[in-house]
Amino acid sequence: MLLGIARLKNHAVPIERCDYSQIFLLGVLIIPLNQTLFLLGQSLTAAGHGAFIFATTPVFIFVMAMIHLREKYSNRRLFGVIAALVGVTLILTSGGIEVRQKYLTGDLIIIVSVVAWAYYTIIGKPLVRKYGALRITAYALASGSALYFPYGLYRAIIFDYSGVTLAAWGAVVYMAVGLSVVVYVLWYWVLKYMDASRIAVFHNVQPVLATLISTIWLGETLGTRFVVGGAAVLCGLLIAETGRTVIVDSGE
Repeated sequence: MLLGIARLKNHAVPIERCDYSQIFLLGVLIIPLNQTLFLLGQSLTAAGHGAFIFATTPVFIFVMAMIHLREKYSNRRLFGVIAALVGVTLILTSGGIEVRQKYLTGDLIIIVSVVAWAYYTIIGKPLVRKYGALRITAYALASGSALYFPYGLYRAIIFDYSGVTLAAWGAVVYMAVGLSVVVYVLWYWVLKYMDASRIAVFHNVQPVLATLISTIWLGETLGTRFVVGGAAVLCGLLIAETGRTVIVDSGE
């Protein structure tokens, strides 16, 4: 879908040959290293560990943005990242985060996937500024998917589909369209106009929203930890947003 939309759209700036290797690298980072390793690591560790480790993403992006993108260091932004991380920790530890050696392999694999996502953000920013979010996302996901295709095809052939419900197929469609087509493009589009270290803080809104949705959808109850943690996340966002820098230019 993304490739079709990208090819139909008229682009003012053609992609230079030297940038295709960078786009291919983005594909490697987002599909085999981020998505695949995250799911593999999650299968080898406790349920809450993956969410907790993923919540450290803003820290990695914050540091990498200072090093690779030469973004200005900001105490306010650093405090915002820390406050949001503390809030997420409070929310997730209410579900039980255990330190066990048997979880170590899975946790380390997830850390690699988080670092891959951080580099996907950092390396993609100048490319998005140059060529636009839609085209870079489409080409990156397509190249990464092509790498994964042989294994994915094998798994698709041997899988038993007899127990798959209509709701499960709907979930697959939602993740394909809602995440790959919509959210990934939006992530790069916003990154085009905002500092990477600033946008990264929004990662930590996910556990708050997920908990709220689970309360409505699944009837789960909210505890004191969630209220305090959610408040800390929102405070972190407000702190990081103060004194923000927005770059606006023409283009897609």
